[in-house]
Formats: sequence, C-alpha cells, structure tokens
Amino acid sequence: MTELAASQTLIEVIYLIASALFILSLKWMSSPTTARHGIWAGEIGMVLAIAGTLLHHGIVDYKWIVIALVLGSGIGVPLGMVQMTAVPQRTALSHAFGALCVTLVGTAEFYLGTQNASKFGLSVLSMEVILGGLTFTGSLMAAGKLQEILPQRPITYKGQNLVNLLLFIVAIGSAVYLVLHPETKQLFPLIVGVSLVFGVLLVIPIGGADMPTVISLLNSYAGLSAAAMGFVLNNKLLIIAGALDGSSGLILSVIMSKAMNRSFTNVLFGAFGQVQASAVGGAEAKPVRSATPEEAAAILAAANKVVIVPGYGMAVAQAQHKVRELYDVLTKKGVEVRFAIHPVAGRMPGHMNVLLAEADIPYDRLIEMDEINGDFPQTDVALVIGANDVTNPAARTDQSSPIFGMPILDVDKAHTVMVIKRGMSPGFAGIDNPLYYFDRTLMLFGDAKQFVGAIVRELGGGH
Repeated sequence: MTELAASQTLIEVIYLIASALFILSLKWMSSPTTARHGIWAGEIGMVLAIAGTLLHHGIVDYKWIVIALVLGSGIGVPLGMVQMTAVPQRTALSHAFGALCVTLVGTAEFYLGTQNASKFGLSVLSMEVILGGLTFTGSLMAAGKLQEILPQRPITYKGQNLVNLLLFIVAIGSAVYLVLHPETKQLFPLIVGVSLVFGVLLVIPIGGADMPTVISLLNSYAGLSAAAMGFVLNNKLLIIAGALDGSSGLILSVIMSKAMNRSFTNVLFGAFGQVQASAVGGAEAKPVRSATPEEAAAILAAANKVVIVPGYGMAVAQAQHKVRELYDVLTKKGVEVRFAIHPVAGRMPGHMNVLLAEADIPYDRLIEMDEINGDFPQTDVALVIGANDVTNPAARTDQSSPIFGMPILDVDKAHTVMVIKRGMSPGFAGIDNPLYYFDRTLMLFGDAKQFVGAIVRELGGGH
C-alpha cells in the first residue's frame, strides 16, 4: 500500500511539472523571441505527461501500449516532415486525430458503465463526444479544403443554417435526455452520429478565406473536449491541458475575427469566400502596368524604405529563402527593409511569421499590421508577394464588398506598389483587388521564388 501511494505521489508530481510546462509553453510562444523555448517546454511537458500516465498502477500489460506508441510514431513523424505550405492542413489533421481519440475514449467509457451512476459524469461525457465528434469530421473537412481535395469555395444549399441548428438541437437534446434517463442507452449512438454529421455540415459552407479562424476554433473545440475527457477519467492534467488549449484557441479565434472585422456567427454561417463572377470577369478588361525583374530591381535599389508584404503565394512558391536573400542585398545597399504581417495572411494563424522565421529573418523586422500601417505613406516601395485579400482597398471603400470593414495593410498608400503574382486571378476570398489597377502599382507576373531570385541577381546578390 505504501508503494502504491508513493507511485501515485510521483505521478501527481510529474503531472504538476507537466502542467507548469504547458502554461510556460503558451507564455513563451506569445513572442517570436521566446517561441523556441515554448516549443521545447510543450514537448518536454508532453513527454512527462505520457511518462506519468505509463506509471499508472491500473496498467497491467504494456504490450498494446507499446504497439500503439510505435504505430503512432510511425504516422506522426512523416506528418511532421511536411513542407511549410502543408502545415495548415497538417494542423487540421492533428485536431482530427485528437478529437477522434477523445470520441473513442468517451465511447469506451460509456459502454464500460463507469459513468452511469453520475449525472455529472454523463453530462461531461456527452459534451466530450459531441465536441470530439464534430471536431473530428470538421477538421477533416478543413484539411480537405486546404489540401484542395474538397472545393475551397463554400458548399451551400438552401436552408443549411436551419439544418445545422436542428442537428445541434438533436445532439444536445438527446444528451440532456440521456443524462436525465440513463437507462436510454440507445440514444448514445445517435448523439455520436449526429455530432459527426454536424461537423461535416458545419465546415463545408465556410470559404477558404475563413480557414485561419476555423482552424483556431477547431483547436478550441478539441481542447474543450479533452478537458471534458479529463473530468470523465478524473485526470487533472487533461483538464488543465484541455482548458489551456480550449481557452487559447478561443482567444485566438477572437483575434482572427477582429482582424477580419467579422463575428463568429458570420464566420460560421456567412458562407464567405464565394467567387464574384462579375468582378472577376470585369478584371480582365482593366489595364494594368507590369514590370520586369530588371525594372523592379532598379526601383528597389533607388528606394530608402521598403516594406515587404508576404502572403500565401510566397508560401506556395517556397520563396521565403529568396526573400531573405533580397532582404540581405537591400540591407547591404543601405535600404531599410521591414515586413508587414497581417494576422490572417496565409492559411493559419502566424503562418507568415513561421515562414519568415524559417528563413532566419530577424524578428524585429516583422511588424504587425497596426504598428506598420501608419508608415506606408512614408514608404518608397511596398513589395507584395502573393498576398491578395489582406491588401485589398475595397475593404475600406466598397460597402458592397464581402470584406468591407476588414482591417487591411495600407499598401496602396505607399509611393510605389509592386505585386508579385502569377496572374490576375482573385485571392482566396474570391474577390477582385482594385489595388492591381492603380497607377502607382506595378504587377510582377511570375512564380514568386523565381521572380524574387531574378531581382536578387539584378541587384548583384545572386549567382
């Protein structure tokens, strides 16, 4: 008995240290300068959490656990080695796997009968499988859209919001009835099934422009479902970790929504991101001014202040290292170069920060939107690399635009704007960008990596 008590004390101490590391991880990841420390703290905390769980006295055979660890590692390592452009969909898949785990654990706990005697236990178990189920299928839909397996544009149909509301009511109503009448076990498969369907129908009407917010929301749901599982399993570490994940995901979702000047309900039910056929069709008739790499290099070399605006096009072309070369060669010529970061640029929160950090661009050169917008009128050149919607001035002027009111980077106020883009197609939101037709705008048509490389060579910094 003494040995058992000592073992339980050791587990609790390990869990306490892991919890502290998870909290420090979130704290440190709030700043680029300490983000690496945050990653290490989170990883060490997770290793300790797993180790503490493996010490649990209830484990009688480690064979299946070892098999699961080997299989999980075999799947996880390749997933972690994806290119940076695939990180958003890999993140969505991680949410899906975590949510599936929560749903399966909840299902097992229900049929083991350990929670039937407690209304509170049944309540949190029901919450666990509802959140887990909708997060699992919703995350798969998000990953499919980001990977372009599914249409990136909203898939809508008449009465979709009513259908979704009814499914939600059915799931919650069934859960409440099950809690009040535990003998109606046949309701449990209905709760799980409806949650899985609800996750699909919740995400498919959401356009690609809202995917950063969707990912952070799904992250929040996954965390909340894990916290509920912690109550079911009486595991304090799961409760803490899930609450941290859920609350941070919710806060990030609020930040994302504010960055787009949109509410949660508008994100979830607005079907934002449909192509405006008339706008896109009319774009081809408008005149644009273009420039060659030689001309672009001459303009940049003559500038004193340059602001580079990265977007998803830079990520797709994997141009971040060439952008670093451009930064180096311009800095050597005495040009002040900074990077303007929009909160929702790319396909996930912090996407541009991660890409530029990968290329070892100094953290102090990455300037957030609110801080840099006032400097654009004094900027000689704003170089936009694959960013569309976050630079669209229609957000300020066109009340009929679906992005009206969304805070943008004020690149149109710079003396000269250069936009590297493959063609004149609209951004992920599916709307035309009038910035491309301004007299002060030069379009640099081509692959971002190749075009930036050509500019670097013209500036004398390449081979």
